[in-house]
Amino acid sequence: MYTFRCLNNISGVGLKHFTGDYKQVGESDKSDAILVRSAKLNDMEFDSDLKCIARAGAGVNNIPLDRCAEQGIVVFNTPGANANGVKELVIAGMLLASRDIIGGIEWLEQQENTDDLAKRVEKQKKQYAGCEIAGKKLGIIGLGAIGVMVANAAVSLGMEVYGYDPYVSLHAAWNLSSQIKYVKDLDEIYSTCDFITIHVPLNDGTRGMISADGFTKMKDGVVLLNFARNGLVDEDALVEALKSGKVKKYVTDFVTPKIEGIPNTIITPHLGASTKESEDNCAVMAVREVRDYLENGNIKNSVNYPACDMGVCTTAGRVAINHRNEPNLLAQLTGVLGEAGINVANVFNKSRGAYAYTLIDTDTELTDEIAAKLSAINDVLKVRIVK
Repeated sequence: MYTFRCLNNISGVGLKHFTGDYKQVGESDKSDAILVRSAKLNDMEFDSDLKCIARAGAGVNNIPLDRCAEQGIVVFNTPGANANGVKELVIAGMLLASRDIIGGIEWLEQQENTDDLAKRVEKQKKQYAGCEIAGKKLGIIGLGAIGVMVANAAVSLGMEVYGYDPYVSLHAAWNLSSQIKYVKDLDEIYSTCDFITIHVPLNDGTRGMISADGFTKMKDGVVLLNFARNGLVDEDALVEALKSGKVKKYVTDFVTPKIEGIPNTIITPHLGASTKESEDNCAVMAVREVRDYLENGNIKNSVNYPACDMGVCTTAGRVAINHRNEPNLLAQLTGVLGEAGINVANVFNKSRGAYAYTLIDTDTELTDEIAAKLSAINDVLKVRIVK
């Protein structure tokens, strides 16, 4: 029997994918797996029974990845599961920035419902006139799951789309519309595009990447959209760009004290993935990742350990080993098995930065005694017999 706990409300559509071999326990109980959305785990102490954490969403800033890796805890996310929901909000953000829909609605709500209301509307509506997005140039920074969807949708809406991503994956490239202009220099996005939208993760390399220098290079009156992560935009530089008119509108899903109340900002309350479909999709993917890891030892969409897929075990035994990435460690692992007269039928070994993962199939059933000997090897962090 496997146990799991949910530290946020996780969609029941996803939880239904757990079989009768799984039991949900309380938030403070020990468990094999944790499912989480936005709960902060950075200061949380993890018990030795915990084997994996699945974030029902893409961002993992609320999870201490290095500490989890050091404790042999695999952390998953669900890239692409909420992509369509975010894509639709980005398109909505462009439309809201192009036409003063919000201003028009707010004005109308303040009017008295009198016989001349229709006439007043006709007189006032020119104050909220805007422009169409068809024919405008859109620059997309980051061509992951969401960026690709935004790019293709914008092409369908008649926009001229430029894409920038020095690390674009083959999968993303195959899914991109042939009409998208792929550029290798970010400055081309800045100098060319009427709209710019960001779709990259937040890390040390991307924090504040939209800087004062970048704003200087942008076209006057550009619309900047950020539905990726707070922190990607230098807010001091942004406020100056808004005040000067360099940035016509800033549309974001993240409210902060520096930009709240600044004119020409449109801020939504973190609604990007707040659709029933996105929450269901993220939960289903998270549960599937947890199950495949606990039942088979396979790793998909981990952010702190390498991917691994050895399918379902068809031999007598399988052991999963999380360890530091150190020389000669694989030889020591197989040496323990060899000394016990256990033949290795298949082996996977791959590293990711300072950590590595080894999955071994054997022709002999494995015992707790073997697991203890493997655990005693220096730099081994967690050993689990997969049953």
